[in-house]
Amino acid sequence: MKLKYLTITFLFSTTLMAQLSNNPFLKPYNTPFGTVPFNQITTDDYLPAMREGMRLHSAEIEAIANNKEAPTFANTIEALEHSGKALNRVQECFYNLLSSETSDVMDAIAETIAPEETAHANSITLNEKLFARVKKVYDNRAKLSLSTEQKMLLDKTYNSFLRSGATLNKTDKEKYKKYTEELNLIQLQFSQNVLKATNAYQLNITDKSQLSGIPEDILTAAQEKAKAKGKEGWLFDLTAPSYVPFMKYADNRDLRKELYLAYNTKALSGEFDNRETVKKIVNLRLQIAQLLGFKDYAAYALDRRMAKNEANVYKLLDELLAAYTPKAKQDVADVQAFAKTKGFPAAEPSVTERSRSIEAWDWGYYSEKLKEDKYSINDEQLKPYFELENVKRGVFGLATKLYGLQFKKNTEIQVYHPDVEAFEVYDATDKFMAILYTDFFPREGKRSGAWMSGVKGQSIENGVDERPQITLVMNFTRPVNGQPALLTFDEFSTFLHEFGHSLHGMLSDCEYESLSGTNVFWDFVELPSQFMENFATEKEYLDGFAVHYQTGEKIPAELIAKIKASENFNAAYACLRQLSFGYLDMAWHTQVKPFSGDVQAFEKQAWSKAIVLPQVPEACMSVQFSHIFAGGYAAGYYSYKWAEVLDADAFSVFKQNGIFDAKTAALFRENILSKGGSEDPAVLYRRFRGQDPTIDALLIRNGVK
Repeated sequence: MKLKYLTITFLFSTTLMAQLSNNPFLKPYNTPFGTVPFNQITTDDYLPAMREGMRLHSAEIEAIANNKEAPTFANTIEALEHSGKALNRVQECFYNLLSSETSDVMDAIAETIAPEETAHANSITLNEKLFARVKKVYDNRAKLSLSTEQKMLLDKTYNSFLRSGATLNKTDKEKYKKYTEELNLIQLQFSQNVLKATNAYQLNITDKSQLSGIPEDILTAAQEKAKAKGKEGWLFDLTAPSYVPFMKYADNRDLRKELYLAYNTKALSGEFDNRETVKKIVNLRLQIAQLLGFKDYAAYALDRRMAKNEANVYKLLDELLAAYTPKAKQDVADVQAFAKTKGFPAAEPSVTERSRSIEAWDWGYYSEKLKEDKYSINDEQLKPYFELENVKRGVFGLATKLYGLQFKKNTEIQVYHPDVEAFEVYDATDKFMAILYTDFFPREGKRSGAWMSGVKGQSIENGVDERPQITLVMNFTRPVNGQPALLTFDEFSTFLHEFGHSLHGMLSDCEYESLSGTNVFWDFVELPSQFMENFATEKEYLDGFAVHYQTGEKIPAELIAKIKASENFNAAYACLRQLSFGYLDMAWHTQVKPFSGDVQAFEKQAWSKAIVLPQVPEACMSVQFSHIFAGGYAAGYYSYKWAEVLDADAFSVFKQNGIFDAKTAALFRENILSKGGSEDPAVLYRRFRGQDPTIDALLIRNGVK
């Protein structure tokens, strides 16, 4: 029996070794620039590669922890930083595709591997020998001759151990392991529920008279979507290119209400109900924070952010609320008054007071019509001047003007979907800077929204500058009926926003990957992205690329003037909407006792001070609020407004010196975009700006001051 058992074990081991040796993740990438060989990867490759990556990483960790030499920055902190490369390689690929090209098989893999990954991470941060070495280096830091970036890496490494339970007693360490493993899995389930609930809904209209007001290009896209699903008529769903224009243009109020409620009640009932998921996430985060000595999760999260504490977050939110509320109420009153002129119902005394007010499903519709009435401008006028290829040329060209970057499409680089394109990026000296993947259109396997990520970070090791590989993912309107993709102005602004994140990654010049690119304090990460949006309304910029896709005519000066004039239309309302999300986020994460109440009722109270339209009883944002319940914005959604103060202040320097001023752009690149998280962001900003930011530039930009 023993011999037979050994023979079986040997055969299993050799089979496993053969499988691993053929796994594309565990071999050198024989591809241009070492890019991911997407066409060689199957879903069967992920689990073995991740498990082998964890095994190899564990061996590296044991070698560091058991090193007989005295702990030094090089043999402990740098060694930790450089460990786990095999695991990182497969994880970065897998999680990028889990967001942009998922499937039931991918979801199942994620659910299987999540507890193993969390256990692996815990085995590192709870390793007592390893932490003792890290602490020894940290305690001796004053005696070490470290660079600024090395000091930051040491501080980040030491604090990551503290914040991951390294100083807990044995019993509490076991609790920490249990809580984090549960949290990782439940957050994944939250995200999957939102995507599946989004994909589950379809509004199929077969009577065209019900679709009056909707532009023909939107109807054509809906018709093609219906055909693709084997249906008659027109199909609308909850993806942005379908939902947003329907809410703006559809004359049929009942259908607007139906679609609005479908969107704002997704993941609220049935198979994909996230209400209990929200409670579990909130309570697990609270348990982890309190286990680590913090009163609530927000205190834990903010301890490593620019804001530092809850008081500073609320100070910002409250200041903006006070400044913008009067104008936001006026925005609503203006739209309400305009709707009345268009015959909005409710003149009869018998009609309830609420039904005299426009509802959430009326806001986009009447706002769009008022905007057109005031400024003689709408998306349909603008879209012909924002054809996707021209916009790409304009967005890439902005990086050329500011930073000297050049973009060269490379069709030899393998991509993960036919929609995706790959570009080589070079600087003004022809130095290779990055690979950029662009992925513009929605599909069932892609989550909603827009984001920048990466399949490889930037670092310098042994004198070799490893350049990043960045993914730029959006959900824009697809080309229809033989026409090219024409973007709305909001889609164009979104492109600029996410491209700003991409520049933060592509221009990174850091020694350590964990500090490079967008690896910065969370309330600093939106500065490069929101900064780029400022260019969207600048005539000098638009004149360079915005031409009519059919005639080649440059966008008329009067149309740009209308864009500029309408820039602050409903800006105060939009600000309060963002503030409402910030208040909701903070309310969930300043809980000091486990939450067992009603999710919808809690939400409506939590953000009530920033709500200026009637709240919809059936709706619930929390159950689909992926930013805070499945992403990195927990106790951090305020960072959009925090960074908006920074971006307005920063762009005011460009406005003063010239929006393409080379010296100002060089300062921004040198102190913001290239430094990643290698220094304190407040120091970096002061170095660029020469002073701390104030909210004045934002108030002026929005016409509030």
